[in-house]
Amino acid sequence: MTAAGADVLRGALDDLDSLRSGAAKADGVIHLAFKHDFSDYAGAIAADLRAVETIGVALEGTGKPFVVTSGTLMLTSLLPPGRLGTEEDATNAGVPRGASENAALALAERGVRSSIVRLAPSVHGEGDHGFVPTLIDIARDKGVSAYVGDGLNRWPAVHRLDAARLFRLAVEAAPAGSRLHGASDEGVPFREIAGVIGRHLNLPVVSISREEADAHFGFLSAFVSADNPTSSAMTQERLGWQPVNPALIPDLEQGHYFRI
Repeated sequence: MTAAGADVLRGALDDLDSLRSGAAKADGVIHLAFKHDFSDYAGAIAADLRAVETIGVALEGTGKPFVVTSGTLMLTSLLPPGRLGTEEDATNAGVPRGASENAALALAERGVRSSIVRLAPSVHGEGDHGFVPTLIDIARDKGVSAYVGDGLNRWPAVHRLDAARLFRLAVEAAPAGSRLHGASDEGVPFREIAGVIGRHLNLPVVSISREEADAHFGFLSAFVSADNPTSSAMTQERLGWQPVNPALIPDLEQGHYFRI
């Protein structure tokens, strides 16, 4: 960062003074951090909300952009089964990270050009250390690549380089109070993801029951059976965002996820 001419302010989600100071000095803020501590998910959600509120107060009345990160998976508890999620779908405080979304969007009425980027559960590409590498590690450990039930539940996905460009466009031009979707694949059947993992690891690809999922997938069990088809058509039209990097399955087929 310093080589690119940027000043670095080191802080933490729980260091609210650092967040206030950084936001006050910045031309705009992109909030990407989140405590991925699934042993205290409620605490992680609360910390995220405090961070959004703190940064928001520092930006009030400035007209500066504030882009807050959320996830498309929250839509699974809000929408009828199988319905494609869109940017018009609002959330509520009872949904994980819903309070943070609403707090951020409310800042549009207080002189902040705030927006939300909901990321797909798989933000993939070289350097990914999220859900897909975890699934690969689980398959190696268990000796099988598994999916739940018929495996036809769908995960949206986005290449991390396309996601990065979306955040840049959002901070530059997203209208105040807008919801954006970081999803280039609208929905990849989870069985296809498991199939690629099994083939590259030379492991059997098997179906397991919902009752077996907790023991097999651990903290990921709630996500692997989620059906989360998600559109980004409005985002693409609004910001001129066009994903150009490989989709999830072609990216997995390149093999870089499986190098040890």
